[in-house]
Amino acid sequence: MSYIYNKEPPTHGKVLVKTTLGDLDIELWSKEAPLACRNFVQLCMEGYYNEIIFHRIVQDFITQGGDPTGTGEVERAIGHTFKDEFHTRLKFVRRGLVGCASSGANDNGSQFFITLGRADELTKKHTLFGKVTGDTLYNLVQFNEIPTDKEDRPLNPVPHITRTEVLQNPFDDIVPRGGSGGSLERKTEDIKSQSRATKNFSLLSFGEEAEEEEEEANQSSKELKIRSSHDVLKEDTRLSSQPAVDPAVSSLGDGSKEEGMVS
Repeated sequence: MSYIYNKEPPTHGKVLVKTTLGDLDIELWSKEAPLACRNFVQLCMEGYYNEIIFHRIVQDFITQGGDPTGTGEVERAIGHTFKDEFHTRLKFVRRGLVGCASSGANDNGSQFFITLGRADELTKKHTLFGKVTGDTLYNLVQFNEIPTDKEDRPLNPVPHITRTEVLQNPFDDIVPRGGSGGSLERKTEDIKSQSRATKNFSLLSFGEEAEEEEEEANQSSKELKIRSSHDVLKEDTRLSSQPAVDPAVSSLGDGSKEEGMVS
């Protein structure tokens, strides 16, 4: 493991993510992935992630969060979605690596995932911008202990982020927008976004291929049984685009679980 660490570039910046399963100290590769890190730091400073659940858990693979609606369909970036950032020395080769969840190439926003094991198939497919460090790395083990349904939606207790704190800001020009009203602004914008949101495919879906299959499924609307995105992606259940929570029963008011977005 020390060999892997030695191959990785040094980090610049640190964020504390407090969760119901314990703290996560996340160090940032702000020089290698400046767009992703800037977006993450800005949203953390504004309290955007406060009380957001981890809507998908795939044991020994990833846990995913970042959508406050509980559907996995809402993304928000600090300005607009941003492009992918890949670096030859950053690879998803171990537990505790933080990446951007997206529905396709260059479509990154607020959703992110943390690896719970080696995930080579995500390298050069999703932006890797941070890593969980120190003793807090062991708190990730608890995510593997959370029961999930067949579509990787966590069952009770559903883990969530309680708050975030920027310990080392690598960007001197970043300040919270609108004072301390980031969380309120987030909820207002997400309600508007949800009303016009188009479906995003799950974090680990295969982009265009999954989208084509979804269109074929929609053309079969005459069938009595409507096919779910999970059915469409049945060849690999980890890539399910099924909303990770039912908004009607969410304890958070927007769905107790969310959906993933890696493409």
